[in-house]
Amino acid sequence: MVNFTILAGGYTAYVASYLFNTDDNTLTYLDQYTTGGNPSWIISHPTNKSILYAVNENAPDGAVQSFTVSPNGAITLVDTVSSGGNGPPYCSALSTGQVAVVNYNSGTARVVPTKGDYLHFAGDSDIWTFPVPTTSTEGRAEPHMTYEYGSEVFIPDKGNDKIWRLGEVDGNLGDYVVHGEIQQPIGSGPRHIRIRDNMLYTIHELASTLSLQEVPSYPNGTSQIVSNVSIIPPNPPAGSVFAAAEILIPEPTAEYPTPYIYVSNRNTGVQDPRGDTIAIFENVNNKLVLRNQVYTGLDQIRGMMSGEQAGVGGDAYIVAAGLAGTGGVKIFKRTEGGANLEEVAVNTVIPTRTAFVWLNAFQVLQ
Repeated sequence: MVNFTILAGGYTAYVASYLFNTDDNTLTYLDQYTTGGNPSWIISHPTNKSILYAVNENAPDGAVQSFTVSPNGAITLVDTVSSGGNGPPYCSALSTGQVAVVNYNSGTARVVPTKGDYLHFAGDSDIWTFPVPTTSTEGRAEPHMTYEYGSEVFIPDKGNDKIWRLGEVDGNLGDYVVHGEIQQPIGSGPRHIRIRDNMLYTIHELASTLSLQEVPSYPNGTSQIVSNVSIIPPNPPAGSVFAAAEILIPEPTAEYPTPYIYVSNRNTGVQDPRGDTIAIFENVNNKLVLRNQVYTGLDQIRGMMSGEQAGVGGDAYIVAAGLAGTGGVKIFKRTEGGANLEEVAVNTVIPTRTAFVWLNAFQVLQ
């Protein structure tokens, strides 16, 4: 039997912890740990799961916080630093030991250096303000994610319909500049991305589409979108309003050899009684092919995460929750080699969550 501890952030002032037991498929609420307001996105340090970072998606002044994580999943606050703007929805821990964060409401971003322990934030760093768009329907810059790729940081900007490319200046920690951009379809609203085999997968919030293109050459090359598909489920209720949210591409394993793409729908309008879907796609010769639409019973899936983070069988599972409603937190098992999902556990103690971190699995002797 393998147990997994899962941390879950949301629009509260705490991070919650859960225990997922794979033997009896139970998801147990464990505890909650006080944070700053609205830790709506949480992420582990890339090489040390005893370190956690969380945004405080607050207005007008957002923040990033660092925590230690004990073996049982308890977290303890260590340090807090300004995000450099209003309403940060996302941060990522870079391989350089820095933390990148974007501010959705103020259209700004920064990369914050850390000290040697990766827990204490070090000094000031530049804050970039992205330009006000002239062609987008949003009327303002709306950066929503930071994604490290090689020596660059990619930032999808829903307001500008671009993915910005940033690079560090002469190895100076925290000193980044925009050196390129990847144009996206006007009005599509790029929100989150993944890159695999040098192919860029982009989930577009406003168009509810998934697109595929080669990563343009460094630093500011161009490439054409080779596949662009709707992720909306068939025959939605009248009054549905869709806003795509998250994308996952778990790495292939012996049990799951195909790198399927999982994307979450958010229906912010009239709900389907079956809930929102996770759409599953496959890249077939650079053509995105829909394999399944899995109804989840969740309302507005803003966050979901693959258990591959945890190792030891975690790749079989995806955790998800809604931003609204009372569906709670659910665990889905990947079936049919990953082309389908089956709900195996649910916990409704906390009705909504928006971000997850899988901690290391631990074996339980029978």
